[in-house]
Amino acid sequence: MRTIVVDDEKNLVVDEIPTPVPTAGEVLVRIEAAGINRADLMQRQGLYPPPPGITDVMGMEISGTVVALGPDVDGPAVGDEVCALMAGGGYAEYAVVPAAQLLPVPAGVSLVDSAALPEVASTVWSTIVMDAGLKAGELLLVHGGGSGIGTHAIQVAKALGARVAVTVGSEGKAQRCRELGADIVINYREQDFATELAGQVDVILDIMGGSYLPRNVDALGIGGRLVIIGMQGGFTGEVNVGALIGKRARIIGLNVRNRPLTGPGSKAEIVAAVTADEWPLVERGLITPVVSARLPLAEAEQGQALLESKDSVGKVLLLPREG
Repeated sequence: MRTIVVDDEKNLVVDEIPTPVPTAGEVLVRIEAAGINRADLMQRQGLYPPPPGITDVMGMEISGTVVALGPDVDGPAVGDEVCALMAGGGYAEYAVVPAAQLLPVPAGVSLVDSAALPEVASTVWSTIVMDAGLKAGELLLVHGGGSGIGTHAIQVAKALGARVAVTVGSEGKAQRCRELGADIVINYREQDFATELAGQVDVILDIMGGSYLPRNVDALGIGGRLVIIGMQGGFTGEVNVGALIGKRARIIGLNVRNRPLTGPGSKAEIVAAVTADEWPLVERGLITPVVSARLPLAEAEQGQALLESKDSVGKVLLLPREG
């Protein structure tokens, strides 16, 4: 099968590798689309390796059709159209996926565009809802509002009745965030979010990490929850412990990729919660996939470049059946 690999100069190139074979508890999916995520860019640079035993092929979410079952698979059937959360392997024509990480394609969403949902939905729902407990009437601050995570988080929060503030770096992304329902839009090139929102925020979804840590704490209100899911701004930062204690605030570090397959806090638990609790919101039209481009698999290099650009809002998808 065709896949995308990283060569010695860290370029993305098409290669041929054997089609994987599903083992116990896995299914083989014929991929129609794969989502590009910032985690892929980090993996390409050697900064975010896959968990032990996971393929080096990038790609953390796909959509497609089940074409084979491994032993001990209960539920999915050959011919089912699905989307899936993965630890790796999506930039290809086929992929094996644990059956517990499959999700149905939500009604009203195309099979291709459903590939834009599993990773962002699992990340957003597990962080701001399951862990941070965002409630109606609270204020959520999302850093990187125009990203795949950001555009999804805006919609989830609004569907739950929360208010949303976002940080963005361009007017194009600012306008799209407003269209999705953001109540407050802050251009981080011109404004300081901590000054604008000092002491007001209930939950922060942060992709920046170290460099934003002091100002994130400043922005939190009493009982606030800071959820850090990325380190684009560095691995370390200083925090005013007195302010944290005074606000009775919490700092939470989370990711989805390295969680266990089953058990408390597992990928299977998250996928089940997303299917049960978020998919009905998608099917009601309150949450939709935000896709800025759909490109052939061979254009993965261009797709990753687009994801990093100011012109991309939401997700970029790769289509292995085109080109």
